[in-house]
Amino acid sequence: METQSLASYSWLWRCCFLVLLSFIVLHIFFVSISSSSDIDSNSPQLATSRFSLRGGSPQHGSRPQAENQHIVHVFEKAASHAFSGGLPGGLAMIIQVLSLMWLRTTVNYQYRFGLSMKEAFKQLYHQGGIPRFYSGVSFAILLGPLSRFGDTAANTGVLFFFQSLEIDSAKSYSVPIGVQTAFASIIASLWRMLLAPLDCVKTTLQVEGRDGFRVLYTKISNHGVSVLYHGAFGIAFATVVGHYPWFFVYNTLNQYLLEPVSLLGKLLRNGYIGFCSSAVSDVCTNSIRVIKTIRQTSRQSVSYKDSALAVIREQGYEGLLTRGLRTKILVNGLQAIMFTILWKLLEEQLAA
Repeated sequence: METQSLASYSWLWRCCFLVLLSFIVLHIFFVSISSSSDIDSNSPQLATSRFSLRGGSPQHGSRPQAENQHIVHVFEKAASHAFSGGLPGGLAMIIQVLSLMWLRTTVNYQYRFGLSMKEAFKQLYHQGGIPRFYSGVSFAILLGPLSRFGDTAANTGVLFFFQSLEIDSAKSYSVPIGVQTAFASIIASLWRMLLAPLDCVKTTLQVEGRDGFRVLYTKISNHGVSVLYHGAFGIAFATVVGHYPWFFVYNTLNQYLLEPVSLLGKLLRNGYIGFCSSAVSDVCTNSIRVIKTIRQTSRQSVSYKDSALAVIREQGYEGLLTRGLRTKILVNGLQAIMFTILWKLLEEQLAA
């Protein structure tokens, strides 16, 4: 029965391969676009399409007749810049997954069963020792970089787009950083929804361990393949709610905190920004992720409403808002520090 169940999920690995292949193809595509139609940063045409986040006048006179051409170039450059920002983010996430997944599994187990960190850790260890904490690691290795790639690509690309696009040919505008981050949040949420089946399988394996595939097989047999998208809207909502404050805090602190000259100072600055961004995001999204996890991992198909009511009946509204929150802040704080430092280091190395 277990062999049949695993075989029935072979198509999931094909989907994973197709997603990864699409990622590589898109990266090559945008890099080729950038190299074939690169714009000289010193040319008057590009200068007329730039404006600063802090405002200011264009460097040269406006050229309305070239406006459409400028917009096309802006999209090309924004796409290329997004992928250059997303690739370091993906590499940083792979390192995170391998080093801190055991804590992630503990958090999801707390979300599902409402245990303390100590109790969740004990139960997980008794279920299979250290390997139990890495249930679903193969899906996490694929999902983590893809998810963070979408986040960083959306943020980097949107910021570059607004920096490059001339809204009015006569003068420059200062687009609020919050507006720019909102656009990036929406794009990131749509990307996360596409990855919902991977997240569902990974989370179920983290919560159920070896029984995860059997639980999924039973749910699919009873309710269809659509159960793999249970939690998709929760993922999207949590992404918008969490992505916006994360990058808003990140972009704001990154804009106003002076960058030190020394490497140690840079690492401390990036780590501080990452921790603050993560803590604010976790407080905003914790209840959403609790509900999403329960809907994804319940052995029977349950709605978002029923998932929320189950937590409220057991632990009240406080439980809905704070279940696993302290552990989540600790784990995400460590991950955010690692990610922010590694992201910037890798981005500088790849840009060199």
